Amino acid sequence: MKLLNQTLKKIGLLDQETMAKTKNRVDNLFKPLGSLGRLEDLAVQLAGITKNSFPTVDKKVIIVMSADHGVYVEGVAPDPQIITALQTPNFVKGITGVCAFAKQARADVVVVDMGIASDIDEPKVINRKIRYGTSNMAKGPAMSREEAIKSLEIGIEIANDQIDQGKNLLATGEMGIGNTTPSTAIFSVIGHLDPETIVGIGAGLPIEKLKHKASVIKKAIAINQPNPKDAIDILSKVGGFEIGGMAGVFIGAASRRIPIVVDGFIATAAALLAITIAPKVKDFLIPSHHTAERGGKIAMQLLGLTPLFDIGLRLGEGTGAALAFNFVEAATYMVKEMATREEAGLVI
Repeated sequence: MKLLNQTLKKIGLLDQETMAKTKNRVDNLFKPLGSLGRLEDLAVQLAGITKNSFPTVDKKVIIVMSADHGVYVEGVAPDPQIITALQTPNFVKGITGVCAFAKQARADVVVVDMGIASDIDEPKVINRKIRYGTSNMAKGPAMSREEAIKSLEIGIEIANDQIDQGKNLLATGEMGIGNTTPSTAIFSVIGHLDPETIVGIGAGLPIEKLKHKASVIKKAIAINQPNPKDAIDILSKVGGFEIGGMAGVFIGAASRRIPIVVDGFIATAAALLAITIAPKVKDFLIPSHHTAERGGKIAMQLLGLTPLFDIGLRLGEGTGAALAFNFVEAATYMVKEMATREEAGLVI
């Protein structure tokens, strides 16, 4: 808890003076006012985050958190749980979806075992296993409060390590069979929503099983009674180790004034936990895409952010965040490379 508290105290506000200067420059670039849309907003936000009108975001990393979930035994996912363990090493081999897009964006992918249900024989996967999967949240708390705090602090440590290595743009990704179930539970609790209104198919659950999935989530919430105002309580009772790890990465990035991109459904749940713990984190988040996961738009509305694009993604892993890196970097090039009317000698 010491690291978490210390980190929370370091989270500041966006630098309004730098934002105003950047907004003035953007408005005076040689182009029609507002013609570059969200890129202009991104440039101003980046200036406020970094306290620099000309920030660089050329050292990018996607931190992929992997873990398993005890609620899997309730039949909420179509695939065998062992896929978490089989797929996780593929991230460091560079052969997954997020790896393909990360290569195109010139970004690193860092992989962390937060709680996979079996041991991973891959030295490049960072082993921060809390235990071999969470407990079944339909029977009781997914984890202890101490484990929830530990997952947050691991995320903070991983973020700090990457920033210390020079990374200046972060994102999170995840791997965990069944993790749309705890994510839906998190949205349901914080948003006071009926799980049936947002529950989705995840990695391909048959439509006819959605009612069962929703009923499992309802049962977990009823049994555990998570406090909607206490994100650590929610995480401990109906969350996941990888979700807590991602929430910690968001908090860690904000404390170091580093922009961080939010991916899809699972990452949005983690981001919502992070801003419930520390509302100022929200200013440092850059939303990537509208996930095609049912309930995705409601989830992003709860976060209070508008995604940059919507192309029907629902893979997870950080794929949408990797694609969004290109937009974020484009915003910095716009400010640096475009001339103002005065610089172009076109003042009338």
